Formats: sequence, C-alpha cells, structure tokens
Amino acid sequence: MSPKQQRGEATVDLLLDAALRVFAAEGEQGITVGAVTRASGVSLGSLYHHFGSIDNLVGALTHRWLSRLLGELASSLHGARTARTGIRALVRTYLTFIQEHRDAALLLHSSLADRYGMAQGKELRDAQEARLSAFAQWVQPRVESGELAPLPLPLIESLALGPVVGVARRWLSGVDVDLGEAARILPDRIWRSLAP
Repeated sequence: MSPKQQRGEATVDLLLDAALRVFAAEGEQGITVGAVTRASGVSLGSLYHHFGSIDNLVGALTHRWLSRLLGELASSLHGARTARTGIRALVRTYLTFIQEHRDAALLLHSSLADRYGMAQGKELRDAQEARLSAFAQWVQPRVESGELAPLPLPLIESLALGPVVGVARRWLSGVDVDLGEAARILPDRIWRSLAP
C-alpha cells in the first residue's frame, strides 16, 4: 500500500471514529459535517472526498460496525459442537459485543440505523452475504440432521436473534435489564423455539 493510500485509510478511520463519538455524545441530530470535522480534525474537503456526504459517512460507519458484529457472531459458531451450544454462543457473543462496544451498539440499534437499513436493505444484505452465509452454512446441516426445526432461514435467524436484539435495545435505552441474567436465561428460551 502506498503512503498516499495509507494516509487516505487513516483519514477515513479518523472520520468514522469521530462520527461514532459525536453520535454517542449528541445523538442523531448531532452528526453534522461541522461536528464530525471538528471532532476528527479532518477538513471538510476530505470528508466529502472520502464519503461524498454526511449520510454516506453514517452509512459507512453503520456498515463497519455491523460487519464487525456479524463477524463476531459467525466466529462464535465455529466452536459450537451442537445447535444448542451454537445458540448459547450467539446470545453471549451478542450481549458481550453490546457491553464492550456500547457506542457502536447504540448506533446499530438506533432509529438512524433502522432507517438506513430499510433504505439500503438489499445493498447491506449483499455486502454482508459472506457473514450471513456463514450463519446459513451453520444452520443448514443442523436443519437437515433434525437438530434444528425445519424452518426457513430468515425465521431461524429471527427466532435466534430477535429476543437478543430486544434485550440489547432495552439495556441501551437504560431500562433495568441485567445482561448477565439475560445471557443465562435467553439461550434456553431461544433454544426451545428452535428445537425440532
């Protein structure tokens, strides 16, 4: 990689990191071109050069953290010997992620990310296909062997992650949710919905 490419990547990282800090501190309304350039120390021209708009910057930020979350979830399945232990690993990995990356989790569970996801759904799904395929590749043999209920993949994904996302949103909004308790209780409850 050339020095110019390295500087470009460093600038992109500065902008994305600053945008996340601004979002965490100020919320959706706080993410403005001025706020991000001030927080990053990067010029307005560089922001537009790399992203074209503040919306594209927020989209790239959402994509970055969604990729990371999906990557960690996919990795958690590799060590799972059974469907039940895989579900447990998914739940614990998700809850650990939101605790360790609270600012990013706030973004990923925000109405801003929801709107972005709805508007860019196909593009996001296509971009995440490799990671989603890892989940499908883990699920399919377990459905075929009878270890998981014979449901369509989107329903299995929703049953496996829907309750966890709900708990994450409650915790992130400050509602009294004990994530340790959720990590103990949810895997078995979710497993019951997916067991054959």
